[in-house]
Amino acid sequence: MPRRAFERALERITHAAEHSDIPDEACQRLAHPKAALTVSVPVRMDGGRLKLFTGHRVQHSDLLGPGKGGLRFHPDVDLDECSALALWMTCKCAVMDLPYGGAKGGIEVDPRELSMAEVERLSRAFIRQIADFIGPDRDIPAPDVYTNEHIMGWMMDEYGHAVRRHEPAVITGKPLALGGSAGRSEATGLGGQVCIQALAERQDWTPEETTVAIQGFGNAGQAVARHLHESGYPVVAVSDSGGAIHQADGLDVPAVIEAKNEGRSLKEIYCTHSVGEQENAERIDNEALLELDVDVLIPAALDDVITEDNAERIRAGTIVELANGPVTSDADRILEDQGTLVVPDILANAGGVTVSYYEWLQNRSGERWPERKVHKRLEKRMRRQFDRVMDLAEDRELSPRTAAYVLALERLGRAAQAVGTRDLYRQER
Repeated sequence: MPRRAFERALERITHAAEHSDIPDEACQRLAHPKAALTVSVPVRMDGGRLKLFTGHRVQHSDLLGPGKGGLRFHPDVDLDECSALALWMTCKCAVMDLPYGGAKGGIEVDPRELSMAEVERLSRAFIRQIADFIGPDRDIPAPDVYTNEHIMGWMMDEYGHAVRRHEPAVITGKPLALGGSAGRSEATGLGGQVCIQALAERQDWTPEETTVAIQGFGNAGQAVARHLHESGYPVVAVSDSGGAIHQADGLDVPAVIEAKNEGRSLKEIYCTHSVGEQENAERIDNEALLELDVDVLIPAALDDVITEDNAERIRAGTIVELANGPVTSDADRILEDQGTLVVPDILANAGGVTVSYYEWLQNRSGERWPERKVHKRLEKRMRRQFDRVMDLAEDRELSPRTAAYVLALERLGRAAQAVGTRDLYRQER
């Protein structure tokens, strides 16, 4: 029987704990989500029939603050996956030194099969079901796979109806008109680009000679492609669920983005065009993209795309994880033996949660920050934490992934000690 996703995620905690002085009690806390909720979500479909969907929300830890994490709409959502993603969010927030714990949730659905009105009814019904479980001081959801600012806006509005007050800080990733933050939509991609630029300085890369392939061309993939293209990096391949394209001397990224986003359904909620429909580029499959001989590979779609089955065929010298969990633990060991440098997801894709934090701050203070200020603060924080992880990896001879988890565990451990561990009570004897 395949190992559960949460068990696999916990392996990295266990491994990092061997290189950290985190109290055992803190590890025990992290080995068990604090709370989990599964709900049945009834929705009246356009044709008049009632359909029931299953939704989940997991709050993994509140050692550092209220839960923070996305809500995804996907057919493969289940409680185990949400628990694993919530654990990663706990570590991601700790790595970025944010006052949050980890949370995650979603609904088992393929939203592309629904009308826009059905997606709205589903979004609002789900929030009504979990309204008592979330809140600006308890758990703050955000967009994730197949959710976006429109859906977050509906959810925030519905939460306000449920609690009888305007509460924009309960949800981040909202439209600007509803209290969203400037710069939020491209934050994950920009954060990834900051990591690549910082790595380029350490490795003496020349952007024009550093080739990049991006697996996944949603919001994060498009944003990092655009920023890297503007910085001079040749993006030679991109893919989405419909296929991949490759051009050895570099794609015209703005043209690819424009063509990808031309065909949208549900009034621009979901794209229907694929990058695989592009002219003037070689068509390849998604597996072939992962195995291209490039300098930087960016998995920016779903988890578990690089496994022990294909890790030996990965030729990229560096992998920057914009998706959550794209490389399995078994693949990690193979890549490390090959000398492949992996910038882990809990660092590389943390730009989204960081700007969500800035949105939360703005909502609570009633301020509106200009995009330039948001980007400047994001770049400063991303660069600071990137340098801390890489310096820790070098000083202790660890992989960047293990170093990131060690940094997270040490911050979580200090919080656990502050509220009291066994060592505190031993002092009274």
